[in-house]
Amino acid sequence: MHYSVMLKECIDYLNIKNDGIYVDGTIGLAGHSSEILKRIPNGYLYGFDQDEFAVNKSNEVLNKVSNNFKVFRENFSNMKETLNKEGIDKVDGILLDLGVSSPQIDDEKRGFSFMKDSILDMRMDKRNTTTAKDIVNTYTLDELSNIFYKYGEEKLSKVIAKKIIEKRKSKEINTTLELVNIIKESVGMKYFSKNHPERQIFQAIRIEVNKELDVLEQVLPDAINLLKPNGRLVVITFHSLEDRIVKNIFKKYSEVNEVVKGLPNIPDEYKPKIKLVNNKVIRANDEEIKNNSRSKSAKLRIIERL
Repeated sequence: MHYSVMLKECIDYLNIKNDGIYVDGTIGLAGHSSEILKRIPNGYLYGFDQDEFAVNKSNEVLNKVSNNFKVFRENFSNMKETLNKEGIDKVDGILLDLGVSSPQIDDEKRGFSFMKDSILDMRMDKRNTTTAKDIVNTYTLDELSNIFYKYGEEKLSKVIAKKIIEKRKSKEINTTLELVNIIKESVGMKYFSKNHPERQIFQAIRIEVNKELDVLEQVLPDAINLLKPNGRLVVITFHSLEDRIVKNIFKKYSEVNEVVKGLPNIPDEYKPKIKLVNNKVIRANDEEIKNNSRSKSAKLRIIERL
């Protein structure tokens, strides 16, 4: 069964108007989107996903609700220009549910999971030419240890990177479980069992393959500028790196620009563009976590356009 993370909270915080224009930047299986669509009989929904399976599946799901929607096979970093081409320059609400969708993890051919043996891939968009296998077999020692440390926050990053370099000299590293075994061998069983560094390393490689943090930093200012006054942006993150980016960008846009702080009359372009709807991050409740373990790491932040 597919669960949409913090579904009720997302819908409530979007403040949906029945004639509004809404955007789901990560449509996935359309769990959130179908609930939005039900509430906008006189409005319109635009969905984005770079994953072909998600685009096909979400079209199928949303067609059962209404036809007031359009789904693009695009990364959400292209949201602004894609909507502009549709004649849309302002919207009433945007939802971004970040992280890997369940079908991507569950499909062992996609190579996202460290628990299933498959070719190292991890591309959310199969049109992307760089795979996890390319990264593991071609990146230098410094490049590997940097992404493991920066995107995986793994303290034995260099040790693991060295072992990968050593192993690939004799044989190309092709599969997920080959990589897991190399990680295990490099850190030892005691550290491996206690800290599960494979989670951090797989996360780091996935972020690098899909440039996830780069596109997040790019899309948030665009999303803020797309909102009408009182329009809302709702973002769910699943790890501290994403949440830090969201928190920092929201903070920047919700405060008076440093350049003019203290002036008696602040020009409009330096005034805050948004207000924080929640200062403290919102987490899934115990019941949801019990039904859907993925929601345990989820954090929800909401802003409103001024």
